[in-house]
Amino acid sequence: MKMANEPVPVIRRNRPGTKAKEWCNWEDESFEEMDSTLAVQQFIQQAIRKDFTNVEEILNPPDGQDEGVWKYEHLRQFCMELNGLAVKLQAECNPETCTQMTATEQWIFLCAAHKTPKECPAIDYTRHTLDGAACLLNSNKYFPSRVSIKDSSVAKLGSVCRRVYRIFSHAYFHHRVLFDQYENETYLCRRFTQFVTKYNLMSKDNLIVPIMEDQQTLEGESEA
Repeated sequence: MKMANEPVPVIRRNRPGTKAKEWCNWEDESFEEMDSTLAVQQFIQQAIRKDFTNVEEILNPPDGQDEGVWKYEHLRQFCMELNGLAVKLQAECNPETCTQMTATEQWIFLCAAHKTPKECPAIDYTRHTLDGAACLLNSNKYFPSRVSIKDSSVAKLGSVCRRVYRIFSHAYFHHRVLFDQYENETYLCRRFTQFVTKYNLMSKDNLIVPIMEDQQTLEGESEA
């Protein structure tokens, strides 16, 4: 028998038929209350829903959080959200108009999904890269646990970052209107750039999308 003053438990679940405006519409939960092997993913997604523009807060780990797991879960989240950009790109990025995966005339990327890396149309490169990232990040061989990850597996995250970043760079330099629309809705490239910079997962020379304030300043100076 329930007591009259007993608190009603919060059920954090989207029921079938939930309306878009009510999706994930529940109270925030502290990290300590998240009793699940998916707690880190839940915590990251909760922070994004709360304020996707507050990049520093989203990238700020809870006290005592394992850094390898934190980086892994963020990269999984980036790849999931990049699928949204990939879907939008399909409307105008096709094999006839974007025959290569390029970013400006200086960068042409080879697709590593083939036995021998070779050129791919940009939209195929995007699909292959996200498929490859998903296969690696869901591999029981390298990532059998969501609460503890070996250093040798964490070391593989940098190469994934470099490959998926090329999707941002192609969208920015060749589909700018679409890129800006998606970025204004998600802050995804800004968050990704800050993430790889914070954890030294990519060289700054490869971060060619001028999304951060210091990058924009440098771009303006070079143009002058």
